[in-house]
Amino acid sequence: MAKRIFQKPRGTRDIWGEDRKYFQLLRDTFENVAEEAGFLKIDTPSFEDTKLFVRGVGKETDIVGKEMYTFKDKSGNSLTLRPEGTAPVVRAYLEDGMQSLPQPVSLYYFSNFFRYERPQAGRYREFWQFGLEVLGDKSPLVDANVIATVSRIYKKLNIQNTSIQINSMGCPACRPKYIKLLKKFYAGKVTKLCADCKKRYKTNPLRLLDCKNDKCLALQSEAPQIINNLCSTCHEHFKTVLEYVDELDILYELNPKVVRGFDYYTGTVFEIWNVSDGAQNSLGGGGRYDELIQTLGGPSVPAVGFGGGVERTIEEMKKEEVGLDFPKNVNIFVAQLGSKARKKCFKLLNDLLDAGIGAEARFDKGGIGDQLKIASKLGVGYTLLIGQREAFDGTVIIKDMASGNQEVFPYEKVVKVISKRLKST
Repeated sequence: MAKRIFQKPRGTRDIWGEDRKYFQLLRDTFENVAEEAGFLKIDTPSFEDTKLFVRGVGKETDIVGKEMYTFKDKSGNSLTLRPEGTAPVVRAYLEDGMQSLPQPVSLYYFSNFFRYERPQAGRYREFWQFGLEVLGDKSPLVDANVIATVSRIYKKLNIQNTSIQINSMGCPACRPKYIKLLKKFYAGKVTKLCADCKKRYKTNPLRLLDCKNDKCLALQSEAPQIINNLCSTCHEHFKTVLEYVDELDILYELNPKVVRGFDYYTGTVFEIWNVSDGAQNSLGGGGRYDELIQTLGGPSVPAVGFGGGVERTIEEMKKEEVGLDFPKNVNIFVAQLGSKARKKCFKLLNDLLDAGIGAEARFDKGGIGDQLKIASKLGVGYTLLIGQREAFDGTVIIKDMASGNQEVFPYEKVVKVISKRLKST
């Protein structure tokens, strides 16, 4: 009977090889931009009290209703693998006493999250996000600065094919009036909606504007726009945000369909879209959430944030051929023939690594020919060869893999010679 080969759970993936290089490039770029802008890194637990997300994200949202991985521990506590990053950051802000720090507190994270949803291109059940959160400042300048930081991230990644979509979701003073207006518009059209939107009409009408179903898209274009129904405070705040963004010459579009999927958003909301795919391939989004901290038991503290999808951003990087010239970590292969040469090669390999030069060897391969084939597959620039004669003479052959030229050097000079050659390329 054949042994069972275990497979990863549906909707998860292994990150290695070229994907790992894209992953690391994105992570390094994001973290550099965030730290240069004064953000501090935060890592929160992979699971939290379930009530944190039910109260924070919203009981009627798809995430809480359909997608959370929830379980009970051995003490009977209900815990949930984090489906998003903002609620845990707010919990940490309150629990860890960040209110005593100079405000605002600017935090960033690069973490994995979990949602039970249908896997598709760029969407997984375990996925990664990079996020920014600014807590403790209600100024529209903060909204604009988060948008500017997000724009800078994609510019640093050399991603060109994107657009920023901006809207306002109003506040508790003006949003209820708009929702009544929206429900009145849809009242005689509910039968034309998709199955999910028929439920949203009763539970979360704003999400009617966010549906991607063909049945619902036509009605969205005729629906009343919240931007035309803002109270004076929200109107002035949003107008000022746009004025600050205009100062930076950041291209954006006003889009009344951008409403986001969480209940905690108030005021400014925005998304980063792939230009060709539009809303079907949103790379990330965010906005202001001035009511969330109070909802989770804290004082009234204004805040604004952003979350970007790592997998979707990497797909866009590949599509636009960003990051194809990754620097090679390993550019040297050490080959040997014979037991005495093997010991010398083992020492040479470690001398190279101690000097910060990436190198590999295959000590289980006997023939030089087999080892050179491996070196060729690895795409290294140089192979260092030690046979029985070189081991006896205390020399090393340096083979240029591109030209095929070979030169002999004393063992003690090889590391310096290779270091100099790698720096000149």
